[in-house]
Amino acid sequence: MPETAQERIFIAAMQPNARFQGAFSISNAQLGRTRNDKPYLRCLLGDKTATAPGRMWGADETVIGRLPTDGFVYVEGETQPYQGELQLIIHKIDPIEPTSEQLRDLLPSAERDPAEMFAEVKALLDTLEHPAAKAIAAEYLSDEMLMDQFRTAPAAKMMHHAYIGGLCEHTLSVMKLADAICPSYPKVNRDIVLLGLFLHDLGKTTELSYDGAFAYTDRGELVGHIVEGAIMLHDKARSVMVNQGMRLPGNLVTALQHIILSHHGEPEYGAAKVPSSPEALLVAMIDNLDAKMEIAVTSARAERQQGLDLGGSFTEKVWALGTKLFKPDPLG
Repeated sequence: MPETAQERIFIAAMQPNARFQGAFSISNAQLGRTRNDKPYLRCLLGDKTATAPGRMWGADETVIGRLPTDGFVYVEGETQPYQGELQLIIHKIDPIEPTSEQLRDLLPSAERDPAEMFAEVKALLDTLEHPAAKAIAAEYLSDEMLMDQFRTAPAAKMMHHAYIGGLCEHTLSVMKLADAICPSYPKVNRDIVLLGLFLHDLGKTTELSYDGAFAYTDRGELVGHIVEGAIMLHDKARSVMVNQGMRLPGNLVTALQHIILSHHGEPEYGAAKVPSSPEALLVAMIDNLDAKMEIAVTSARAERQQGLDLGGSFTEKVWALGTKLFKPDPLG
């Protein structure tokens, strides 16, 4: 499908009641039903600047069946304000294989330079005090391939920090939160909390593929980032003992593996174990705080909605939070 630079309007710049066309990522495509029981396509369309709900009235199983589960499409349509949000009403949609040039416009990226964020992560790791904690951190940092993946990977397929550099951004955010919170709880081991937060999501470097549409790898589907992270720690700790000749404290690796296995908090949210140490509990709460606040701020205070009169004070229901969100700044 031809597309010129002049025709391309990114989602963040779209205005209400305007026509658009171009290549977009598509996710969560499913068949919906109107109040009159008429079928329609509901999905999320995205580009490097934002995502927005897409709707195609009158679409049926045949239309949805030819669309990728997670991939890219060419779309023509118009924007429409609905209950305070901008919807993309689809008139035409076709699956495409994007060119490398189009991919640069389609994959969302962190606003900050991942190299700058990574430098801040390393600076926080430099504040670790125990020699064993410092040795484990150094073992990870010396793995150039892993750290390159860490700087590049998204933190999720679509839930939070779902963009290139998102894993590094999320990790930096939770480590900064811990740096601020730990002084209030002096009996909690700061080294374990900071190191645990650095390690907690590193398994996502193999769980997710991000050279095209964000998707789960085979290993991600079969093993997952939580177990992957615990396995990775076992291997890195062994390298510290063999290559550096350092004897690690007896409970160190177990405590850090427990943090990785429990950081989702509850089994229903994917945790292999319930947090069972003060450090693991703090890591799980900080991780949950940052993930949910990123979802909330992105949903309710999106920059693309600033200055647009879309009507309504609430978002659509944000399923990850189980509620609609009040959008106005109470003091704005």
